[in-house]
Amino acid sequence: MTSLLALQLNLADINFSLIMPEVIISLAGVLVMLVDAFARPTQRWITGSLALLGLVAAAASVVVLWLSGGSGSQAFNGMIVLDELRLGFTLVFLIVSAFTVLVSMVWIEGERLPAGEFHSLLLFATAGMMLMAAGGDLVIIFLGLEILSIATYVMAGFRRTDVRSNESSLKYFILGSFSSAFLLYGIALIYGGTTTNAGLAGTTNIYLIAQRIPDSQFPPLLFAGAAMLLVGFGFKIATAPFHVWTPDVYEGAPTPVTAFMAAGPKAAGFAAFMRVFIFAFPFALGAGNKYGTQLHAAWLSSLTVLAIMTMLVGNVVAIVQNNVKRMLAYSSIAHAGYALVGFIAAGAATDIDDRNAAITSVTFYLLTYAVMNIGAFVVVTLIARSGDRRTEVEDYNGIGFQSPVLAFSLSLFLLSLFGMPLTAGFMGKIVVFREAVRQGYIGLVVIAVVNTAISAYYYLRLIIVMFFRERSTAWIAPRIPASAAVALALAILGVIYLGLFPGRVIDALQTKPIVSLSRR
Repeated sequence: MTSLLALQLNLADINFSLIMPEVIISLAGVLVMLVDAFARPTQRWITGSLALLGLVAAAASVVVLWLSGGSGSQAFNGMIVLDELRLGFTLVFLIVSAFTVLVSMVWIEGERLPAGEFHSLLLFATAGMMLMAAGGDLVIIFLGLEILSIATYVMAGFRRTDVRSNESSLKYFILGSFSSAFLLYGIALIYGGTTTNAGLAGTTNIYLIAQRIPDSQFPPLLFAGAAMLLVGFGFKIATAPFHVWTPDVYEGAPTPVTAFMAAGPKAAGFAAFMRVFIFAFPFALGAGNKYGTQLHAAWLSSLTVLAIMTMLVGNVVAIVQNNVKRMLAYSSIAHAGYALVGFIAAGAATDIDDRNAAITSVTFYLLTYAVMNIGAFVVVTLIARSGDRRTEVEDYNGIGFQSPVLAFSLSLFLLSLFGMPLTAGFMGKIVVFREAVRQGYIGLVVIAVVNTAISAYYYLRLIIVMFFRERSTAWIAPRIPASAAVALALAILGVIYLGLFPGRVIDALQTKPIVSLSRR
């Protein structure tokens, strides 16, 4: 009788509507593989179109979930949650993947690579990112991370005859496996640390972890596990000193893959990172929760140090880079530091509304970063051409008025990455810094502003090279295919719209008060 009752409770907890976006993306990936098996080599565009349709269908299902009013619900024994943090980040993932499909259609055609394999891998990587944002349990987050990682390892080495691409994939695989081991070991330690004095067994449910901390039987395991998770997530979002893989992998990977890795997996890492640390190790009130108070103070202080290191390393080292892809790689490291400023504000907030406003600011920042960063990589892809032959700064000498569309577009994206007023990058930094100031992190914001000023050198340097240097070799302006033109136009519109009308998007992404989602 007891087992029958437990079965009924488990069946009642199954709700496939909450994972419909992930199901759609996964089925689209399988469909792309099947179609590719029967399509002719001259029909590469078919798999790209199917991938775009799958992404649009998944986006529609996300909107339906958003409008359904089910925020704060969960399913599958608390392993899947539905809240604005998940929905906002999921839309960011879908936007990044859609841009990547548009760019990759040009790249795949130019290099005669298997389109179906690439687009199916991209869709499976997207499904992994979505699971990371939807996970209410450390096991689901790890599962999503591994789905994302395995697909991305293959994509990084997709240009199989290129030694640099193979090296990039191998480095990413080795270091990525190392960081995954940190995460998995951290999860195991957290499970052991949540065993309570009252005899309750450990848990990996994020919201139950917070409830178990005051009565933990093995507090040192909690601290060690949190430290392991910090290292693992730090690698995934490329914070210093866990950033060492980023420049080499970004430079060696095909440019469209670099664009995807710089925006999508980074946002997924932040989604999981914030959910785990903000909700599993929250701000603790009262003397009875001394372990929670100590743990919260420890990870918040560690993140502050990491944010400062990340901004400094990213911006200072980017100055001396002569390869555009490596420069943008270090730029992405610096932007991870800026996003950490908002993350710290969310972790420090004692008021639920302030916390959720800070979470929203990070979501908005990563959305703006994704749009302007992928826009920049669209231009780099077109200029680099087959085999990424032209990615050095000197390759951009004097192209400003010979390829005005590409040069002015890239200039807009670079100015937005710098934080020029009236652009998306400026508003992204404003909302993140505002939340940090509200929580009293004025010194951290000052450091971030100084780093923004430092970044002006390498962003403006490339603009000066394009418009004020003479070419020493002949230049043939690259053709802009239709799909790349669409991606470029959408990125430009996104940078301008998010810079001029950020309020509408921020209000749509606004995280509602979520106190707890735990049920058991």
